[in-house]
Amino acid sequence: MLILLFLSSGLFLGWSLGANDASNIFGTAVGTRMVKFYTAALVASVFVVLGAVISGAGTTHTLGKLGAVNMIAGAFMVALAAAVTVFWMTKLSLPVSTSQAIVGAIVGWNFFAGKTTDMGALTKIASTWVISPILAAGFSFVFFLLFKKILEVWKIHIFRLDAYTRIGLIVVGAFGAYSLGANNIGNVMGVFVSVAPFENLNLLGFTFSGVEQLFLLGGLAIAVGIFTYSKRVMLTVGEGVVKLTPQSALVVVLSQSIVLFLFASKGLEAWLLSHGLPTIPLVPVSSSQVVIGSVLGIGLAHGGRGIQYKVLGRIASGWVTTPVIAAVLSFISLFFLQNVFDQQVVKPETLLGIHETVNIEINTQVY
Repeated sequence: MLILLFLSSGLFLGWSLGANDASNIFGTAVGTRMVKFYTAALVASVFVVLGAVISGAGTTHTLGKLGAVNMIAGAFMVALAAAVTVFWMTKLSLPVSTSQAIVGAIVGWNFFAGKTTDMGALTKIASTWVISPILAAGFSFVFFLLFKKILEVWKIHIFRLDAYTRIGLIVVGAFGAYSLGANNIGNVMGVFVSVAPFENLNLLGFTFSGVEQLFLLGGLAIAVGIFTYSKRVMLTVGEGVVKLTPQSALVVVLSQSIVLFLFASKGLEAWLLSHGLPTIPLVPVSSSQVVIGSVLGIGLAHGGRGIQYKVLGRIASGWVTTPVIAAVLSFISLFFLQNVFDQQVVKPETLLGIHETVNIEINTQVY
């Protein structure tokens, strides 16, 4: 029971991600009334769990380089600090970045534990916060112009076009949800991997590792968040920045799905390496930033008309403040947990081996 208590903060973070980041997968589809909310929630929930369990290991490794939380009580508080930050931003209807929240919380743990933050890993992760929305905007811009040209040549009846668009939104949304689970499960359960509390489980001839069990729990928590609290943010993303047509919504979802997949696929990384090509870092990127980049690409394809810069400014302010708030909250919470509840949040350095080595050297010199 104590293990489940410690994991509860990761589950809360997963719920918060489902309520916020995962809603971006179908936000444009729901916002344009092409897909019903509960249909979107069901498809997203199933595929986000599959993505988390099957392909979730890649981005977790990079996140672990940033700071390896070495006590489960510390992992509990780091995840809780990130979850509270995301939940607070969600209450403000801001599509905040869960990736930024967990990174800020880990940096707060590093400060508290006196550990050095791996600046290489931090730079790699932070760079994707800039690259991923730009990449998504580029894909969206190109796809929109390409689809527009295709529709001009292929004069399809409006009712058939709507039917194809609905199917496309669901299919591409399923792909996006899978990519989201693969990419962002590291945010939810990554801090628990180094202290994974579960033994490997053999089931029907398959070995279900402790890490995969963690990812399954995290994926289910994301699914619950999608069903219970994601509709508000879906409407903010789908309607708040740029007014979208159903076909534009399809372009947005497709662009976002591709970007999330690029930063999560170990198979793609292996293929690029085998052909001597530069690889794309396996980093948990922000689906919120990616979907906003995709929506902006549509706006730019229309010449920049209709972009709600005030709404965009509110969203961007949330991105700037999220890692700072999470880091401060993590540091304070770790201090509180250790000194008030007497829980060890950092594994102490073992000095005994050093002392023994010194004594052996002294004795050797004497003899």
